[in-house]
Amino acid sequence: MTIRCLIIDDEPSSQNVLKHFVKDITFLELVSVCNNAIDGLQALKTHHNIDLLFLDINMPKISGLTFYKSLQNPPSVIFTTAYPQYAVEGFEVNAIDYLLKPFSFDRFFTAVNKVLDFKSSKEVPNTEPFIMVKSNKVLHKVLLSTLEYIEAFGDYVKLHRYDDFILTNSTFSNILALLPESQFIRTHKSFAVNIDLINSVAGNRISINSKTIPIGQTHKQTFLEKLEKKN
Repeated sequence: MTIRCLIIDDEPSSQNVLKHFVKDITFLELVSVCNNAIDGLQALKTHHNIDLLFLDINMPKISGLTFYKSLQNPPSVIFTTAYPQYAVEGFEVNAIDYLLKPFSFDRFFTAVNKVLDFKSSKEVPNTEPFIMVKSNKVLHKVLLSTLEYIEAFGDYVKLHRYDDFILTNSTFSNILALLPESQFIRTHKSFAVNIDLINSVAGNRISINSKTIPIGQTHKQTFLEKLEKKN
């Protein structure tokens, strides 16, 4: 399988890195290199069978994100940028991957292999609901279906999943505000649970897999009413 790709980046040094990396991967075919979004649009009109964009986000006049969102039938995209704060928006448009400059050939190879897997299986990108949280200066994508419960932990919040947790420097109320009320219910001043993952409720305790979460007296009535409506 050959993946025809287009580089859109305003920095010559970044273009050179990408061209060098693309050349070293046999299933990639570089069609063109563009300096900005306007040139990129013209290239897409000229070449109708582009499979993949390597798209810089922070470009003058028109950002890579704005450009990509404007396309009616866009190719797959791997965003490249030196600014990690754009990662959330990149995931929101179902980017295959997000490369933070400067990136290694190994990281580049991992990203393009995701494209190969996607093209081979003809699967759609994962559109399952998620939130993005920062931990130790790294943004983590947390699928809501894997998030069992959240716990206030001093100046931090623990987001508990099946076999691990993410510790983020945020308030409990801020994290709770990111979650859908129909799925996540507050049970205690320091806990909220994913109602879809509850195994059982006994007294003032909730069981989710091997975890036990308390029910505070203040929140018990509201929790039970929402649980009843869910059923």
